Amino acid sequence: MKIVIIGGTGLIGSKLVNILRERGHEAIAASPNSGVNTLTGEGLDAALAGTDIVVDVANSPSFADDAVLDFFTTSGHKLLGAAARAGVKHHVALSVVGTDRLAESGYFRGKIAQEKLIRESGLPYTIVHSTQFFEFLGGIAASAGAGDTIALSPAYIQAISSDDVAAAMADYTLGQPVNGVVEIAGPEKTRLSDLVQHYLTFKQDTRTVVADRQAPYFGAQLQDDTLIPGADARLGTVKVDTWLQAQAAR
Repeated sequence: MKIVIIGGTGLIGSKLVNILRERGHEAIAASPNSGVNTLTGEGLDAALAGTDIVVDVANSPSFADDAVLDFFTTSGHKLLGAAARAGVKHHVALSVVGTDRLAESGYFRGKIAQEKLIRESGLPYTIVHSTQFFEFLGGIAASAGAGDTIALSPAYIQAISSDDVAAAMADYTLGQPVNGVVEIAGPEKTRLSDLVQHYLTFKQDTRTVVADRQAPYFGAQLQDDTLIPGADARLGTVKVDTWLQAQAAR
């Protein structure tokens, strides 16, 4: 099958392209660098001609509220329109566990808008809600502010490795459209504040994490269960310590 991966040169996209090619499919990594721009529409119709499946793993280059909303709505309209014209049989999109519970955050309002466009497009689709990746732990720490002490919510999180995300995305891409949401998560549930402290300690970063229930998470307040999936989630196999040791060995 011909499968176009929007954002196919990024962290998840590049891994997904490799998996799909290994499984014998024509997987095409589409990005502005390859002449495919979902914000302007440049190259979309040509890239999607004859395409069976489109996978959208692209992310906004800016986390500013207005920029994120514009990215997900504009690119969503352009991509879904091109997919409909091409007769795409399955539209797969990567989103975030807890998106619908994080509307206080400008970033997640953008994701909510993106998901709404997909549901209303008329295309067969699967939306994959993933928990945060291990690779984002440094960014989460940075988002909590500068200084030697950073405040993070002690809400639960079930972070996942990008390898597990890519493997799950490949399976859902090649499966039948569910016309709904599926969830994926890592194998371990822990407190966000504890996980980031563990990450910083392993990296020999001297900053200290303070657990603060009022600390915002990208602009939103967290409840204990905001960032964790339901009981039917597909769980990855890579644990955080295994991932950390693998990163250190590189």
